[in-house]
Amino acid sequence: MSASGSPALGAARPRSGVSATLAHAGTVVSGNPVTGFAFALLLGLVACAALGPSLVPYDPLASDTSVALQAPSLAHPFGTDQLGRDILSRVVVAARLDLAIAVFSVALVFVAGGLAGIMAGFFGGWTDRIVGRLADTIMAFPLFVLAMGIVAALGNTVGNIVLATAIINFPLYARLARAEAAQRRNAGFVMAARLTGNTDLRIVLTSILPNILPLMMVQMSLTMGYAILNAAGLSFIGLGVRPPTPEWGIMVAEGAGFIVSGEWWIALFPGLALMLAVFCFNLIGDGLRDIVDPQRRT
Repeated sequence: MSASGSPALGAARPRSGVSATLAHAGTVVSGNPVTGFAFALLLGLVACAALGPSLVPYDPLASDTSVALQAPSLAHPFGTDQLGRDILSRVVVAARLDLAIAVFSVALVFVAGGLAGIMAGFFGGWTDRIVGRLADTIMAFPLFVLAMGIVAALGNTVGNIVLATAIINFPLYARLARAEAAQRRNAGFVMAARLTGNTDLRIVLTSILPNILPLMMVQMSLTMGYAILNAAGLSFIGLGVRPPTPEWGIMVAEGAGFIVSGEWWIALFPGLALMLAVFCFNLIGDGLRDIVDPQRRT
């Protein structure tokens, strides 16, 4: 007979935080077909980015003019370009660069813009005025034109493309974080944290940030798609990654001139890859919100 107060044999033990989060994520993904499709597409993109060079059948930089401008076939499922390079290999390998630009730019603006917005909304005063004027200044310019100017001034390197993409997205994160932090700075759980002796910085990091993280995650997923489009757009006009580096925007730009003469596949397949990547990140936002929102967990 078990001692008084001890748990009964076979009783279910509460799951730890990590396992509970993983179980909740599995429920969200399996319960929504659209979210499941988006995450499956994301896994495919990540696999292409991580394993692309070992998956492709040809060297993406190797040219062979004897097979230039060949239509899609068994040997070259996506066809070849004007230099005889295999388009399938270039499209797959390009996923690594485009996703890397998107991930690093979004991570940078999440840290800079998110924390600046939280500080502005939580403390108010001069902090709020500085962050607000900075966001208003950036928003005064057409964002893509501002990105063009930054890259043209600093040089069209990958690092500068990441920086330009982060700068033009700063107002989105700063304003969202500011509005949510200002709404919660006088909430009951914040007052309770103050009464227990927590510093303002600890309250911001442990009480405010976790509560606005779900909305920030949705914004991150949307910004990932926009970052990919921005990098491709800069490459399309010649201010992005330099050829012959495989990149979706460069490939679309190179293939645009051949559409009139009938070589449609040169621009079509990189454009489809670009569209699927943006479509994936737009769909995945709701799923991420459901996974990280504490109020939706059971």
